[in-house]
Amino acid sequence: MILVIDVGNTNMTMGVFSGEELEATFRMMTKTPRTSDEYGVMLIQLLKNKGIEAEQIEGCIIASVVPDVMHSLTGAIVRYLDTQPLIVGPGVKTGIKIVTENPRAIGADRIVDAVAAYEKYGGPVLVLDFGTATTYDLVLENGEFAAGITAPGIRISSEALWKQTAKLPNIEIRKPKSILAQETISSMQAGLIYGQIGQTEYIIRKVKEESGIENLKVVATGGLGRIIADETDTIDIYDSSLTLEGLRIIYEKNRSVAK
Repeated sequence: MILVIDVGNTNMTMGVFSGEELEATFRMMTKTPRTSDEYGVMLIQLLKNKGIEAEQIEGCIIASVVPDVMHSLTGAIVRYLDTQPLIVGPGVKTGIKIVTENPRAIGADRIVDAVAAYEKYGGPVLVLDFGTATTYDLVLENGEFAAGITAPGIRISSEALWKQTAKLPNIEIRKPKSILAQETISSMQAGLIYGQIGQTEYIIRKVKEESGIENLKVVATGGLGRIIADETDTIDIYDSSLTLEGLRIIYEKNRSVAK
């Protein structure tokens, strides 16, 4: 079994694969400071809760956009799981060629999503990830990572509303019954959800227009992506485990050097 970890700005999403089968998933908050021992104990307990013993983990791969947690997290994996994690970054085989102006500036999570979408669904493909930020990444038919768009995520926009205004509350992010809202909470929900749908449809349309690629597959992932994908026909596929699958695929491509 291999442990795959996606360290995002808000949460760490983890999965355990046995071959190509995703056997278990779990999450923990990223922003809570933890020592390597705290990470180790939590990892062992989370695995046990899924019926998995630490000794069954043969390897680990991590994609992270939060450098501050990596020392403690990798230390925990080495000490408690007795394996050296493979870190997605320069020098790691992905099967994707990044042809943007500054390839090293592309986040590891975006590369992982691109790998998964290209390997699973082929190219050309536009990969949407509705996370802390909402990202749109274009992978061409030949596997080139050609362009990316970054926008504030739904949760960031929601937090901006209630933190920067005196009377607007913190709300649950969900689609309201109607866009014709008649009170504060549903009006905020309408603006956030329908605003995101509008942004999504416009960006997809502009990417197709400027790239000249009409047969572009559109694949979405991310915690809030299901809400948006269900409301627009511009998204072809919603794949909740896309990032975890991408980590597994990259691990397999680097198995000879992974421990």
